[in-house]
Amino acid sequence: MKNIHKNFPGVRALQGVNFTLCEGEIHALMGENGAGKSTLIKVLTGVYGKDEGQIFIKGNDKAAVIHSPQDAQRYGISTVYQEITLCPNLSVAENMYIGRTAGIYQNWKKMNEDADKILQSLDIPAKATQQLASCSIAVQQMVAIARAVDMECKVLILDEPTSSLDEQEVEKLFGLMRDLKARGVGIIFVTHFLDQVYEVCDRITVLRDGKLVGSYDIKDLPRVQLVSKMLGKDLDDMSDIKGEHSAYNKKDASEHVFEAEQLVSDAGIKPFDFYINKGEVNGFTGLLGSGRSECVRAIFGADRVLGGTVKKNGKAVKISKPIDAMRNGIAYLPEDRKVDGIVGELSVRENIILALQVLKGFFKPFSKAEANKFADEYIKLLGIKTASADTPIKSLSGGNQQKAILARWLITNPEYLILDEPTRGIDVGTKIDIQKLVLKLASEGMSVTFISSETDEMLRTCSRLVVMRDRKVVGELSGKELTQSMIMSTIAGGERKE
Repeated sequence: MKNIHKNFPGVRALQGVNFTLCEGEIHALMGENGAGKSTLIKVLTGVYGKDEGQIFIKGNDKAAVIHSPQDAQRYGISTVYQEITLCPNLSVAENMYIGRTAGIYQNWKKMNEDADKILQSLDIPAKATQQLASCSIAVQQMVAIARAVDMECKVLILDEPTSSLDEQEVEKLFGLMRDLKARGVGIIFVTHFLDQVYEVCDRITVLRDGKLVGSYDIKDLPRVQLVSKMLGKDLDDMSDIKGEHSAYNKKDASEHVFEAEQLVSDAGIKPFDFYINKGEVNGFTGLLGSGRSECVRAIFGADRVLGGTVKKNGKAVKISKPIDAMRNGIAYLPEDRKVDGIVGELSVRENIILALQVLKGFFKPFSKAEANKFADEYIKLLGIKTASADTPIKSLSGGNQQKAILARWLITNPEYLILDEPTRGIDVGTKIDIQKLVLKLASEGMSVTFISSETDEMLRTCSRLVVMRDRKVVGELSGKELTQSMIMSTIAGGERKE
């Protein structure tokens, strides 16, 4: 792929990106959220048309013309997505051949025999005739790969294939990937798991903000440098960003307001311990996909909790669902405000009083006067720009939607406030407002957990950071350890720059 450009309204998604995949190699495509990985893949597979650039396939002197996924398939390019795109109600063989057989009648015996041969040759533990739904997620992904292989793919794109697999399933998948590599298939491996990249890949290409950072042989790019390139921070010029948060560090607090021991949920995180003191701002940090959001979702009961204990002021409490957390004084602003935060069709007022109404009970509704009083107070307090409290929240800007969700939780007067990416996608002025508000709330005694993809922001706001990598806690930093370089070396696995 040479000089690939792709623009969307107001966004330059790809800017002159070059990417080369060799046959018989596993090539990691890395980058944080918004780096351009998905866009590059969608251009290669014909989902998006490119604005500029050319794609060349081995054996063709002319640039490939790829206007659709069907065009990509004809060039031998296949994709297996994170979400399984097969039909669970059909058999394994039917999934492998669906859409590829002509006519109404089908030779079922031959189809099943052919499917079994492919499954056996790839050492996939499934039978052609069994229903796909009876297979594990890992086997279902392998069936999707077998389908691609049988279509004589030369390029196999695996988009986050291991995100829902356990360690044994990952090993099986890696075995299959190595087998395909030996057969000359070029594999593009998109993942957020650093350990997996260094276990199975030959080369790494890093994108950031729609631009190519570089392509590297795995042996030439230590983990800490990979993290540096993904985040855009120069290891030789690390300034220790100290903000006003040191004044809010409650190291002398003798009691934890909330603590968790060996907490684990069905979102795939490893069991973790956690505590927060009164008036403290702490945070979870790590690359995208490291498990930081899954940890706070487990604390709030937003994901199904499978084990562990939670204590409030030293006493055990049961939090199995969000309402339990709310009744124990925990509030949670979710990472995706559009999906998990706002209720678009409701007014700003209705969105602001929603959590308080849930706590009070829907059979005891607030009067219009009470609802207006609450809404007007917080619209003024947080500077929410809206024509009126009756305006549908979906018509507000992203920053003002975020302020309205923040108001929803502050109105419940929580003891412990969890903010997951509260400043993503909003203007600089609003970001600063939210950071100042967090520190003010902590100074008044509220405990706050703050999560952000921007480490500068975390360092300005938090007095203690829990570091995540590959869905497990790998360290905790506080005091003089709160520097960019310490965060990056902890994420990378303790490596230091020589």
